[in-house]
Order: sequence, then structure tokens, then C-alpha cells
Amino acid sequence: MSIKVVRALSVSRRRFLAAGGSLVIGFSLSPKALFAQGSPAATKLPGSLNTTPMIDSWIRLGADGSITVLTGKAELGQGVRTALIQIAAEQLFVQPGKIQLITADTRRTPDEGYTAGSNSMKDSGTAIMNAAAQVREILIARAAVRLGLSADKLKAEDGAVIVSDGRRIAFGDLVGGELTRVRAESQIKLKDPASYTVVGHSMQRVDIPAKVTGGAAYVQDLRLPGMVHARVVRPPAYGAQLRELQSASVEKMPGVLKVVHDGSYVAVVAEREFDAIRAMRALAAAARWDERALLPEPSELFDYLTRLPYDSFIDADNHATTAGVTKTVEANYRRPYQMHGAIGPSCAVGLYKDDSLTVWTHSQGVYPLRKSIAEMLKLPEDRVQCIHPEGAGCYGHNGADDAGADAALIARAFPGRPVRVQWMREQEHLWEPYGPAMMTAAKASLDGGGNIVDWEYEVTSNTHSTRPGGAGNLMPAWHLAIPFTPPQPKPIPLPEGGGDRNAIPYYKIPSVRVVHRFVPSMPIRVSALRALGAYANVFSIESFMDELALAGRTDPVEFRLRHLEDPRAREVVTLAASRFGWSSYAPDKGRGRGFAFARYKSLGAYLAVALEVDVDRETGKVRVVRAVATVDSGQAVNPDGIRNQVEGGVLQSISWTLLEAVSFDKKSITSADWSQYPILRFPELPDTVEVHVVDRPGQPFLGTGEAAQGPTAAAIANAVAAASNVRIRELPLDRKRVKVALGV
Repeated sequence: MSIKVVRALSVSRRRFLAAGGSLVIGFSLSPKALFAQGSPAATKLPGSLNTTPMIDSWIRLGADGSITVLTGKAELGQGVRTALIQIAAEQLFVQPGKIQLITADTRRTPDEGYTAGSNSMKDSGTAIMNAAAQVREILIARAAVRLGLSADKLKAEDGAVIVSDGRRIAFGDLVGGELTRVRAESQIKLKDPASYTVVGHSMQRVDIPAKVTGGAAYVQDLRLPGMVHARVVRPPAYGAQLRELQSASVEKMPGVLKVVHDGSYVAVVAEREFDAIRAMRALAAAARWDERALLPEPSELFDYLTRLPYDSFIDADNHATTAGVTKTVEANYRRPYQMHGAIGPSCAVGLYKDDSLTVWTHSQGVYPLRKSIAEMLKLPEDRVQCIHPEGAGCYGHNGADDAGADAALIARAFPGRPVRVQWMREQEHLWEPYGPAMMTAAKASLDGGGNIVDWEYEVTSNTHSTRPGGAGNLMPAWHLAIPFTPPQPKPIPLPEGGGDRNAIPYYKIPSVRVVHRFVPSMPIRVSALRALGAYANVFSIESFMDELALAGRTDPVEFRLRHLEDPRAREVVTLAASRFGWSSYAPDKGRGRGFAFARYKSLGAYLAVALEVDVDRETGKVRVVRAVATVDSGQAVNPDGIRNQVEGGVLQSISWTLLEAVSFDKKSITSADWSQYPILRFPELPDTVEVHVVDRPGQPFLGTGEAAQGPTAAAIANAVAAASNVRIRELPLDRKRVKVALGV
């Protein structure tokens, strides 16, 4: 089967419209205005149709039979391109190979904000499913008029509308030359899930072949005619200001085309990439900086965060009178700063020409980035276009947006030719925004039957999003002669949440109080890292559940089931335990089992994981031997894609939980490379990672990408406690920390 996907830079809107003979089913530059017209505006539309309600924003048909699907979401390695193709193909009754997909592009696709929070399927998938179904019904209605038949006598099949007697009209022949403006309907006839032939069946991901064959898969691979190369000289630390720069000798170096100098922002443009690297190093050696010690003492980090001013938010306060309390348990947990650690350092390409700017960027939010760049350059937003090619490393707010800002600044200073900006490894490690350090405190009481009757929980955290939305969120803009100032950090409100994402337990507990201590001050630059606060909160809550089960002398799985009412939650817990062999488990020396469950954001995917670890008492090394996970993401579009996501989430969480912590001194970050910031290597992988997908045909999409991180961390901590009889409550569970805990 051939899958054709059109990259965002292949066809311009002008070329598409000029091609003629196409069916453009509705279009609006200001979709929100449509909601003020008439009573239908009050009806909530499914998914992202609610904010972009015109159908042609999502589906376009050509007279040649071509079908183009558009999404404002970006492919990050989560397989969303494949899943969206499957959804559209299913509702249009065509083979996936007939679908051309265009992803995030500010001049071509809907504005769906950020690709984040495991919301792509819920938002864009739902919109495309309903838009494609509506297009199908429009085509059938047109064919019915042409044939003089009732629409219920016709059906769509393989790119045509057909009659039982064999007559057929191809989609392209129904298009003609007219334009039809159609707003999405709130109720549309969807295909019966029982008859699905594409959705629910594993399909080879369309983004994988180029990645494994050395093809042009990423923005890092992008090569445009006449392209030049740039490198940026970063300050040595936060807050450092350039005092002196002697650049004359660098400007004369072979291949150098321009030195860009604006305040403390310094970059070089060269004809060839290595010339740019050599010139960057020479510029760095010629620069003199004023530095200040701005960071806390590393050993006092959590005490320091505790002393900072904070805003208190009550997330839950369901107070009930508790009686018969027999035991109360308290525990505190900690998570360090952790980085994205993109395998491919951030990259972007910028072209400034005819007073307009184009940026190819692996940002997760091309529209917010466009707004930020336009403000930084003082350009009208319609003069800036941001196009998303995939990046070699993502899931959160890494250096992608800042690299896009670099490309914009340098391209404006060197107009007429595409400028490729590639970060160096140490720049990626030292300047990306990290996942915040967090502290949690849990307290709960049990009754005589070992049931939880009272729960108190407090989480302390910085913000979990400093994503672009203004120039002040772009790090390069801080260093300009007229700098932009980062805005005051704000918490992300529930149900999405930031530091308090998943802070409210999903269990049935009579009395629950949850407090979010939001710390606006950020001693270290932070933003969104995959799962946001859910990673630390689920680690804390599910570790605490095991501690409570132990206090109540109850099996950890049975203890969870006792406090779960949601039948879907109970099913994933029961299935994960069964497939792992929980009831018959007999550990070897130094080994232990652990279990954890969470429903992501309490409204997304359900995931339970059971795993086994080996703890080497002599070295302190912990290795996950095997893991078994069960996930319920609602309607499973591509089951193999869901398994990919859970497997990857489990492995990433193993790396975070056992190895990863950003190091720093009082002046600067010191985790400059992989030796100072170790990640999971191939020899350390589990022997097996087994994922079972619970499919729910016809149910809403719940998203999968961030469901596994928290449960995996807690399951590891619980398994280590089972193997060693020592409970470790601070991440990571690296060799040093384990050895100290074991008293070795």
C-alpha cells in the first residue's frame, strides 16, 4: 500500500487554488466571527471544529480526485500523521493512500495552538473525523441530485459515489468548478464503528521509513537552494551580559559572510557549516562577559524553593467527617530539574525576502511562535509564516522555538538567502527550558478495614509552561540591545493543570484536600516537559498508595481495586496484573515487582503498569527487567501506534526515574553533555516491554502520548522498595542514591 503525504512546503495556497476544478467546502479567515451569526453558533462543535468550524479548513477535494486533509497539529514522533490519515480515509470510504496530509503551517492549516497534552486525537482527530463524514454526505447528496435518486440509495466507496446497479460518479466529477461554503454541523452521520476497515487496524507509520533509511525526515535534514549556515554564541550563564566583542578578525575568516551583533546577541553566517562552527568558536573566544551568581546552592535546592514566595490554590476540598481511623501515614517526595535531552540539537531555517519571513521550525506551536517572532521583529503577523517539519527530539518545550527565533533574527540580518541555524550539543543542554523541580507532601488515614478515609496532598512547583505567545518567551530576544522581558509565569488551570496535573487522586476517598503551591520565581529556566506535573504527582501518589497498602497489610493491586469505581480503570488494572502474572510472582534474590495506575489528567487515557526490577546491592544499580502495561485510549485508531507510544513512554520514564537530573553550580548549568547528563542506553533496556491495548470502538479519543510516564516511575519505586525493603522518595533512583539508602 502506498501512502502519500505532502510536506507542508510542497504546495502553496495560491497554487492550490489556481489549480482550478476543486471543491472548497467552506472557508473563513475569521472562524470565530461565524459563531456570532444565528442560533447555530451556540452549539458546541466536536473537537477543534469548535474554534475552526469551516469544513474546508480540514478537508479539500480536487477535480482530479485528490483528497487533502489539513491539521494544525504537528508530528512529533507520536504517529499522529498516520492516525489522522486513517480517520479521514475511514469516513470518506477511501484507501489511506488516497489521502494527502498537510500538518502545521500558519498559511495553510487551522490554528490548533500547541501540539501538547495528548490532545491531538481529541482535538484534531475528532474534527477531521466529523469533517470527513460531512464531506462524504455532501458528495452523496450531490450525486443523488445528479442521478435523480434518493440519497439513501447511494453510498461512498473507493473515491466514488455508487448505486447498487453499478453506476458510479467519482468524487472528482462531483466537484465541478463551484465553491461551496459549509459550516460544520454539530450532529453528522458517522460511519458505524462495527464496519471500520481502516480505523482500529494497525498501519505502518508514514513517518518511519525516512527515519530508518537515512532520508530527509527532520528539519535538521532540510536543504534549500542557496542556503547558508549560521551559529550563535550563547552567554556563558543566565543573566550574563556582553561587555566586549572583537569581531574584525572573525569577519575575515574563510567562508564567513556576516557577523550579527545586537546587544548580547552574537551570531555568525557562513557559506559552509564548518566555517560557521569555526567562526562561532573564534567569536566565543573573543567575547568578554559580565557574569553573576544567580543560582541556588545545589545541595539546598528544595529548601530554597520552599522559601520562595508562592500562590496557594485549592484544587480539591471535599471534606467529610472521618471515623474509625486506626493509622495515619505521611510521606514527602521530590523530583529534580530534568531536561528534554533531544538527540538532535534544535534547528531552524529562516528566509527573509520581500519584507516577509518564512521559518521552518520544529516548534510544537507554529501559530504562537509566529506571534512571538512578529513581535520580536516588529513585523505584522501576516508577514511571518511558520512551517513545521518534524524535529529530531521533542515532547515538550525544548529549544525548537528559540532556534526559530535565532533563524528569524539572523535571516533578517542576512536577507535573500535561506539561513540554517543549528544548535550545538552544549547549547541544547544548557539553554533549553527544563522540566521543573517539584516537591510533594502526602498524608492519609486508614480505617480498621484498611480503607483510605482521609487524604491530604500538597504539591510545590514552578510553572510548567513558558511556551511562546509573546517575544518575551523567546530566549534570544532576552539578549538583544533592546531586550524583551519574560512575562510573569502563571499556573495552568485544571483540568489540564501544570504542576498540579494529576494531583487529585482518581480513587474513591471520602475526604480529599489537594493544595497547589505555585512558585512564580524560576531560578532555573523551566517549561513543559512531557506529562508536565503528572510525572511527579503520579510518582508520588502511586508510591504513597503502595505505602498505604503496606500499612494496611493489603496487596497493592487489591488495594487499588478496592478504591476504584470506574470500570474502565478497574479493567486496565486487572489486565495489567494478570498479564504480568502478579498473583503467581515469585521473586529471585535482589528482585522485586511494582505496580502503578493513573488516568492521565483524570480525563485522558487509563494506564496501568506492572514491572520487575533487579537491584544490585553492591553497585546500587537498578535495572528494569520487564514491564507489562495496559492502556485504554478510547477508540484505538492505530493499535500499533498506541503500543509505540506506551513503549516509548515507559522507556523514557525509566531513563528519567533511574538516571536523569540537571546539575548546576551557583553560576551556571553544568549538565553540558551526555557524560554529565546520562540517559538510558541500549544495554540498560528491559528484556521485554509488553503493551496491551484495550480498544473502545465508537468511544472518544483520549490520547496516549503522556499516559505512561508517571505510572512507570511509581512502579519502579515500588519495585525497588519490594526488592530492597527500602523506600526511596527522591528522584532519580540512581546508583549513588540507592547505595546511600541501602547503607552500602
